[in-house]
Amino acid sequence: MPKAALYAEVHQQINAVIAGETSRTARFATAACLLAEAFAPRYYWTGFYEVDPLKKGELVVGPYQGTLGCLRIAFSRGVCGAAARTGQTQLVADVHAFEGHIACDNATNSEIVVPVTDEAGRLCAVLDVDSTTTNAFDAVDQAGLEAICADLLSVQ
Repeated sequence: MPKAALYAEVHQQINAVIAGETSRTARFATAACLLAEAFAPRYYWTGFYEVDPLKKGELVVGPYQGTLGCLRIAFSRGVCGAAARTGQTQLVADVHAFEGHIACDNATNSEIVVPVTDEAGRLCAVLDVDSTTTNAFDAVDQAGLEAICADLLSVQ
């Protein structure tokens, strides 16, 4: 199945499972699980870092699939911090060439991080996907993940 079609299928699955769910944790856990299963083994680590309401400018690990993740990431550090700080998807072909990269897991070689906003447009989290291969993500991944993230907190 072409990658874009697989993203569309997973998007529909996520929306069907989270319909009516009020818990952000359940929504994020569902998305992380279904994405990790659909795109394994290319997706090595799939999960969310949520904006910490008690510590300004920090993300805290949320639901994820994979090896141990960093517990906290400042907006000023790493690929996740860049996505949180700028509100823009970060598509990184080689994390070792990304200034300020945080090595939560030395096996990671490429990464894509997508901001997740609520219906009011406030940043709530970032979706972080890592791969053990370099240049694992492209514009198709970005479009698919951005579409999924756009619906995560608004699907009824």
